[in-house]
Amino acid sequence: MNNFKFTLKAIIALTVFVFTANAQQWDGLTYYSNSGSTSGYLIDTNSTNVKVWSFTGQGGTGYSTHLMPGGVLWRSVSNSAGNVLTGGGMTGRIQKWDYAGNKLWDYTYSSSTYCLHHDHCPLPNGNVLVISYDVRTATDAYNAGATNSITVWSEKIMELQPVGTNSAVVVWEWKVWDHLVQNLYPTRANYATSIVNNPGKFNINYSLQKDWLHMNGIDYNPMLDQIVISSHNLNEWYVIDHSTTTAQAATGSGGNSGMGGDILYRWGNPLAYQATGTKILDVTHDAHWIKEGIPNAGYLVGLNNKGSTGPKTTVDQISVPRSNYNYTLALGSAYTPSTFNLRHTSTGYTSNMGSSNQFPNGNQMVCLAMSGTIYEIDPAGNVLWTKTTGGACPQSHRYTQCYISNPAPAQPSISVSGNDLVSTTGVTYQWYVDGNLIPGATSQNYTPTQNGIYVVRVTDSNGCVYAYSAGYPYTLVTGIKENQIAANLKVYPNPSSGIVTIDDWYIKSIGYSVNVIDAQGKVILSTQNENKLDLSSFDSGVYFISIQTADGMLINKRVSLVK
Repeated sequence: MNNFKFTLKAIIALTVFVFTANAQQWDGLTYYSNSGSTSGYLIDTNSTNVKVWSFTGQGGTGYSTHLMPGGVLWRSVSNSAGNVLTGGGMTGRIQKWDYAGNKLWDYTYSSSTYCLHHDHCPLPNGNVLVISYDVRTATDAYNAGATNSITVWSEKIMELQPVGTNSAVVVWEWKVWDHLVQNLYPTRANYATSIVNNPGKFNINYSLQKDWLHMNGIDYNPMLDQIVISSHNLNEWYVIDHSTTTAQAATGSGGNSGMGGDILYRWGNPLAYQATGTKILDVTHDAHWIKEGIPNAGYLVGLNNKGSTGPKTTVDQISVPRSNYNYTLALGSAYTPSTFNLRHTSTGYTSNMGSSNQFPNGNQMVCLAMSGTIYEIDPAGNVLWTKTTGGACPQSHRYTQCYISNPAPAQPSISVSGNDLVSTTGVTYQWYVDGNLIPGATSQNYTPTQNGIYVVRVTDSNGCVYAYSAGYPYTLVTGIKENQIAANLKVYPNPSSGIVTIDDWYIKSIGYSVNVIDAQGKVILSTQNENKLDLSSFDSGVYFISIQTADGMLINKRVSLVK
């Protein structure tokens, strides 16, 4: 009898062990390619090669590679022989390949004044976001208010639309140099009395050097139409608005956020904008959003290379203080949270590069680039799988077989039919407003209950690939596209020294009221049907112009007052 009990316990224990071990690992295929390699590997969870791409004669891997639905591969290439600018993570070139190994597109963007580097991010519309250096002269730096007049490798983000096999059109662009602040030289550009009261700007005198920010990771959120970027040298993550035009991206107004190309949110190092707080990030890479269907969806996460003592690399997650398209901040203070919400301390250390993936079952995969170690952990931190790549591996990513085998459905679009918003055909649907999921809104049609910007998500017939529409601005009363009205409504000059003009034919024709709100949320001026606002009696800083039209539409603009 005792032997039976022992045997039964052993069988139960073995069954639980086998079930748990199988249940813990997240199934899928992992892609990696070492720096400078002319091969790319897709391996299963037994580390067996499922697919090998050969890039012989096509240049070595520059930094990152991302697979899209259907196995389409976007690959950064080290163009070192042709780059004038040189340094860590320099690429200068990007390619697109199909799963069969055919090169579809090969584009070089490299000169003495610009060069692609580090990460890239494919978009739902078939375009790709890239990071590029944007070289500024010593004279440029001096005029911008820099203490040190030196050549500066600034940064820009571009959205490239592939054309043919080796060309591209820049359909959207954002530049750091358009969003600077300095508080030392009143007669030079970008002057403000307070850095901390201008958190949407980059302090040009914080850690200025030739390779100033050294941005290295980029990700896109299709529900928000926002971009997050990580900065190695300034130890920060930045969120910016992608819904702007290129012209708006060079200013502090416009777009879904109303803030143009100014920084919407930043985290990791309050010292960079002279706020009180602790620097959490110490060399960071691979900032990205945790995606839908994964624990902590909507959090920002990234690699913190020197996050723990030893040093040891950590993966840090934060819950951001988002309110629709903006992020709450007590002006003069640091953005919250004051520290990470969740941290995984890695099994080792990578001084540079690296990545992390988060999975639906709560597991994570971490790539310690410099040692070429990739490993998977469960939520308790237990290591379930390890792969050594035999070289420096900048990033690795895991995808389901379903994702790789099935192309994405066509990007959906939204139209109006009567009182309804209607999506083009998909298999399943999910609607969002102002970046927020609408519970229960899972039909092809949706009847809006509020003004806002609507997005719809569809899936393919296998249910394994998401596709997101572009945002569709909608107003309940008139059905007029809100973004068109907001784009036509001009608040100028911005920045202003005191007098601000509101100019738009539509609001003039129907009547409107205006509230001017300070950074603390206090209404400091109210008026009706007045298109000139006198702000000269108020202190320098950021103010919000809230315009309520007679037909119920609310338009918010942001203006900087500089005296």
